[in-house]
Amino acid sequence: MFKEFREFAMRGNVVDMAVGIIIGSAFGTIVKSLVTDILMPPIGLMFGGVDFSDLFLTLKEGATPGPYATLASAQEAGAVTIGYGVFINSVISFLIVALAVFFVIRGINAMKRQEEAPQEEPTTKDCPFCLSAVPIKATRCPFCTSELS
Repeated sequence: MFKEFREFAMRGNVVDMAVGIIIGSAFGTIVKSLVTDILMPPIGLMFGGVDFSDLFLTLKEGATPGPYATLASAQEAGAVTIGYGVFINSVISFLIVALAVFFVIRGINAMKRQEEAPQEEPTTKDCPFCLSAVPIKATRCPFCTSELS
């Protein structure tokens, strides 16, 4: 049974899938950092210095009463919250990943279409004597009158 599992795990598709998952996970981490550290601070600045990761709605106050300055302080106090700012960050991260995957798939599909495109049959051949282009079905060159095989 172990031998069969090893054969299954070492198949090309399984190894490729594992590599894809690992790279995808790393890509997700990079995109998350891009959104939270690069994109959202200027967007928050445009909206009056808002930190999107600290946008939340308090449903029930915790042990220490609010208002809470940050989502972390609200959660630390035991408040029940809806962290819609974190959700906005996650949606933006998802959109960036989806866009990147779209462009990768689009490129792959374009390469497949090029491979699958029917190759045109040649309509001419070169005369071996005068090197002129003659029709493919010609038996004699119209330029030098040599017989073509």
